[in-house]
Amino acid sequence: MTPNTTKGVLLAMTTAFLWGFLAIALKVASTMVDSYTIVWFRFTIAFLALFSFFLFRKREMLRILIKPPFILVVAALALGWNYLGFMQGVSYTSPGNAQVIIQLGPVLLALAGIIIYKEKLSRRQIIGFVVASVGFLLFYRQQLITMLGKEADFNTGVLWIVSGAFAWSIYAVFQKKLVQTHDAQAMNMFIYGLPALLFMPAAKFDHLATLTPGWWFLLIFLAANTLIAYGTLGAAFKYIEANKISIIVAMNPIITFITMAILSEQHVSWIPPENISPQGYLAAILVLTGAVLVVKRKRIKD
Repeated sequence: MTPNTTKGVLLAMTTAFLWGFLAIALKVASTMVDSYTIVWFRFTIAFLALFSFFLFRKREMLRILIKPPFILVVAALALGWNYLGFMQGVSYTSPGNAQVIIQLGPVLLALAGIIIYKEKLSRRQIIGFVVASVGFLLFYRQQLITMLGKEADFNTGVLWIVSGAFAWSIYAVFQKKLVQTHDAQAMNMFIYGLPALLFMPAAKFDHLATLTPGWWFLLIFLAANTLIAYGTLGAAFKYIEANKISIIVAMNPIITFITMAILSEQHVSWIPPENISPQGYLAAILVLTGAVLVVKRKRIKD
């Protein structure tokens, strides 16, 4: 393995680990701060970080805030809904459930590429779609069985996550088109800024005022996760192929499962244990395998 390849793998693994811990951190944060405030805080800090950088380094990039392309506005709204949908899904269900179901996003993106960009459907993709579909159905059925007395919360959480996955696929489709003519980080600044503005009326600032330093640290981690994870992901593309990155990043639900298993063994009181049956884990593996097959082939062609 060459030094550049090693660097690319480490960068992609950083993204995977950050996203693997993200759902767990969101679940913990949801016990103290409401979803809308958390989402607003994450977008606001990410926007302010990029805005400050461009203000002092590349002021011309701020022009995108004045006259953004229409589809950039749609992409920002879609990512805003994605963040809220995933946050609500984690709150109603669990980190593991959310991580499995949100894999619908990359699958939908691949489907959009076939429909919108007329990309050729390969045999590997067909197998991936079938495997992922079977996995999603089995996972939902198994989890519904284990959620005795909590079926309503589980179904509500699933609907939030599925809507977030759809929203992410819309964001990704437009982002793919826009990145050909616009600076990626300048677009990210707008994409973070618009939801931050829209979620501000729903944010509960009085809750933030009562937080202890530990809770503030958790919120700052959630905000930094957005900047660092996407930053390392973008840097990884400079060193290794996109399909390799896709496989590495697909590890993030596995990281969530392992971390939650360790926390359950430690009997921690600050996060409820996962309630996933062995059949549910098998279904989750099918979902991840199918998603990797679909995304890997697609990105090779990109």
